[in-house]
Amino acid sequence: MNNPGFKPIEFDGFRKEAGLNSFTLTPKQWIESTGAIGLISKAGRYGCTYAQKDIAFEFASWISVEFKLYLIKEFQHLKAQKFAQLGWDIRRNLAKVNYHIHTDAIKENLIPDTLTKQQISTVYVSEADLLNIAIFGVSAQ
Repeated sequence: MNNPGFKPIEFDGFRKEAGLNSFTLTPKQWIESTGAIGLISKAGRYGCTYAQKDIAFEFASWISVEFKLYLIKEFQHLKAQKFAQLGWDIRRNLAKVNYHIHTDAIKENLIPDTLTKQQISTVYVSEADLLNIAIFGVSAQ
């Protein structure tokens, strides 16, 4: 996805050999053969292999089923949190967008010219409360 220079033909060769007992593959061989990016491998006494975090997560998931389950649970938890927050924002934005339409409709259709300012305020409050119940499921009180 993020590596336009990746060599899929070399990858297919590794995939065919992967089930054999004699098959071995080092990170350095993988990087050189396939043109892989996101991996750095250093040989020698203080050598090590570094991987981009998505690659590291995939490798750790392959090594440990327990890690994979923790990763899945955490992903689901974060998505649920995001959905809950998004649901609140959508309702809030809907109320915000419709506020002017709603107040204009109240002014034009529900408020007679004979009401005092206090009575007009009461009409607006009761209609706003009705809108809160319809959108958020709770009243302002």
